[in-house]
Amino acid sequence: MSEDQSEKAASGADETVGKGRPTPSRKEAQAAKAQPLVGSRDKAAKKAQRQKDAELRERARVGMMQGDERYMTARDKGPQRRYVRDYVDARFSLGEFTIPLMLVVLMLSFVPGQVQVISIMAIWAFLFLAVLDAIVLGLRLRRKLAEKFGADKIQPGFRWYAAMRAFQFRMLRMPKPQVKRLQFPE
Repeated sequence: MSEDQSEKAASGADETVGKGRPTPSRKEAQAAKAQPLVGSRDKAAKKAQRQKDAELRERARVGMMQGDERYMTARDKGPQRRYVRDYVDARFSLGEFTIPLMLVVLMLSFVPGQVQVISIMAIWAFLFLAVLDAIVLGLRLRRKLAEKFGADKIQPGFRWYAAMRAFQFRMLRMPKPQVKRLQFPE
């Protein structure tokens, strides 16, 4: 016997060799690890979770429509974006009338003769004026944002944001307009 073994035998400490339990079979080990791949299979729990998710989405949708900063997308957040939205919503933009005018031109394109040519020229002229209006809007907004927030602190992308908002129907804009026409922000 070695010195260590004799000490253990003398102290009376009997240690079990191995792990102290039988090795589980593969079937038992796999059954112990088994979990559903996708959440619980309880129908009531699924229904409750769907209901909760729907309520959260509805609250977020209403909050965004009302202009609540907590529920807005990253694109719409911040005081400068609010200023741009309010400025665009306060003015009349030619871009708002693009879609209705295109519908009129579409109807006129079915009329044979000179009317087709004139309507196509009219829509191109209107689109040119609408783009020019968006450029002027961007220049004005740059000046106004520089006055209010400082020329070196202007958030990039405000021109595109303003132009895209100006080309939408007022009633379909998201978040909904918070100001009335001609009620420009200060």
